[in-house]
Amino acid sequence: MSDKIVLTGIKPTGMPHLGNYIGALKPLIERAREYKTFMFIADLHALNSVHDAAQIKQHTYEIAAMMIALGLDLNNAVLFRQSDIDEIYQLNTLLSNVTPKGLMNRAHSYKAAMDKNIAAGLDTDAGVNMGLYTYPILMTADILMYNSDIVPVGADQKQHVEFARDIAGYFNNTYGEIFKMPEPVIGADTGLIPGLDGRKMSKSYDNTIALFAPEKELKKKIMRIITDSKTPEESKDPDTSTIYQLYKHFATGAEIAEFAEMFRAGGMGYGTAKTILFEKINSVLAEPRAEYERLMANPGEIDEILARGAARARAVARETMARVKKAMLG
Repeated sequence: MSDKIVLTGIKPTGMPHLGNYIGALKPLIERAREYKTFMFIADLHALNSVHDAAQIKQHTYEIAAMMIALGLDLNNAVLFRQSDIDEIYQLNTLLSNVTPKGLMNRAHSYKAAMDKNIAAGLDTDAGVNMGLYTYPILMTADILMYNSDIVPVGADQKQHVEFARDIAGYFNNTYGEIFKMPEPVIGADTGLIPGLDGRKMSKSYDNTIALFAPEKELKKKIMRIITDSKTPEESKDPDTSTIYQLYKHFATGAEIAEFAEMFRAGGMGYGTAKTILFEKINSVLAEPRAEYERLMANPGEIDEILARGAARARAVARETMARVKKAMLG
């Protein structure tokens, strides 16, 4: 096991879909078997857009149950609720005092909100709260608090880690070498994960398949995948098929090769191909889905797991804050 520390967070804003699982969640689970991992449910970050406490609580349970059901190694991985660590609020406040306003002006999330407002003819800061504006500082507090070496991110989230490095640099230059310099790790390119309509699987396109959709719903969704008009007898290109593109992320190498040949050989209709896809995905996710449903029916068990994780995370956070307070406040 590596001595490197990995930090990752997941916002509780709804059940992830198959694209999230393939591109991010599965690699996170695998990485947590090799590295000590701090994995937090980012309920404070969710407050930027979700203002319903019951909804945040429910989604927090869903994310926790999902990660456990997928096989997260709770010996190596510290799974906890972000808001359970009081020190995170403190570090967020202290880091604000070394963070230039100009850095926040360059944040992608803030610039995207401004661009949207300008396009709509609104004031540039319409609907922008300080939680959104200072989002990178809280993200930095998350990253620096647990002495993180590695922060897995998508290519579009690399700026979060770059900002964390910038802020750590401002702090260290002023108060001495207190913080590590974390490194972003961009996930392996899994290619485009297509949704039901062939476009990138995304909630904004309403073309997703929920990760733990009940079996009947899973089958119904898969049967809705849009295909071309080729007859069963015709040869088909697997590389342009949403069915095949999804299948290859759940099957073995031999199964993938066989399925590709079935496409090219002809004699297989899309209905049959969809059935094969459903059976494969269902076989992989049936056991985790059952465990997820069991956990969701026993929220007390989830609370206990999150409480144990918070205790482990808090022990590290206290040590970090002792160093920071001594450096800043004497």
